[in-house]
Amino acid sequence: MSTPYPPSSDTPSNGPDSLADSFATSYAGVMAFIAVAAEGNFAKAGDRLGIGRSAVSRSVQKLEDQLGTRLFVRTTRSTSLTPEGQRFYEQCHPGVERIIQALDDMRDLREGPPSGQLRVCATVGFGRKVVAPLLMGFREANPGISVELLLDDGPTDFTTDRVDVSFRNGRMEDSQVIAKKIIPMQMMLCASPAYAAAHGLPTSVDDIADHACVNFKLASGRVFEWEFKVAGQLRKVAPPGMLTFNDADLVLQSVLDGHGIAQMAAYQVCDHLRAGTLVACLPQYAPEDRGHYLCFLSRQHLPARMRVFIDYMTEHIRAMDLQILDSLLAKQA
Repeated sequence: MSTPYPPSSDTPSNGPDSLADSFATSYAGVMAFIAVAAEGNFAKAGDRLGIGRSAVSRSVQKLEDQLGTRLFVRTTRSTSLTPEGQRFYEQCHPGVERIIQALDDMRDLREGPPSGQLRVCATVGFGRKVVAPLLMGFREANPGISVELLLDDGPTDFTTDRVDVSFRNGRMEDSQVIAKKIIPMQMMLCASPAYAAAHGLPTSVDDIADHACVNFKLASGRVFEWEFKVAGQLRKVAPPGMLTFNDADLVLQSVLDGHGIAQMAAYQVCDHLRAGTLVACLPQYAPEDRGHYLCFLSRQHLPARMRVFIDYMTEHIRAMDLQILDSLLAKQA
């Protein structure tokens, strides 16, 4: 391998200084490009980077000149990636994210206690009932960390929505995320004592068709199917819905008011079952393979603020008395 010689005074364009200038231009251009692609326009990208819109535009223009290709289609109303820009974004984004994570990790080590902002997503019901009440305690233990909690029953887009941690329910089938099971998700079929006195309770899964049922509509628009484990096999039931809601709290309130029966997660109904304001139906057929999960993109280079949040939520949610199936089955025995 040849050894580079120091540049002479009459060859200024081929030396280390020009290499450094080229690298600086590329780095600033890539960072500006990633910000524009993520935010959708140059002004918001400038706000995110803490520089002016014109500076962002110049950096992207220099990068396009270096690459010899257009990365964005710009109009007065919108900014979108060209096919070449989309390919470049997909290749650059993971590397930039790792650099940001590494910088955050080093900053956490240098500056001491965990700090910064966390963007957290949770399903509406679990977020209201379980996650939100724990946030004040977490903030008191970690005053340097601010938390933004978003409630959404739809799937989480970690990259587009810049979500750090997501709480998901059910079965995790997305291999692109790390899913840490916090507690089992027990599904309980319930009715109010008034409904049970007036209409009785189902004694088998087949009896459900004879009852007024309250359904939950998922964010996808599909009605949630009730699940049971019968003779060791998973059995799904599409109940005849007398009432259907897209809010889990409304389903619960409808059952409490005696309008019908519904299958709900144990975290929603455990207090009511213990207090006697709800009664359980067919607990012996409750499914066993669902869970409440804490999800994030990668185990590598987790900022300290994410690590302490994950540890805190795992410990405190597991300490909550949200499981009731075993006690119900013990009463039947």
